[in-house]
Amino acid sequence: MKSKFICVSPITDKAKENFSTIMNSFHSCRVKQEKKDMIYLESLNKMYYFWVNKSKDPNWKIEK
Repeated sequence: MKSKFICVSPITDKAKENFSTIMNSFHSCRVKQEKKDMIYLESLNKMYYFWVNKSKDPNWKIEK
């Protein structure tokens, strides 16, 4: 099955730090799991995994 990807941008200082240091500033993430209100993501370098609310996440903005 083909992998699904979405792009995210950090909002908070902690998310910005993780984005630059752990995720190597790559916006694209692989969708690992999807629930009604949340998405579980894997960074492209496979070093960072995190949940994002589909709407109004406090740490991450989902880019269209």
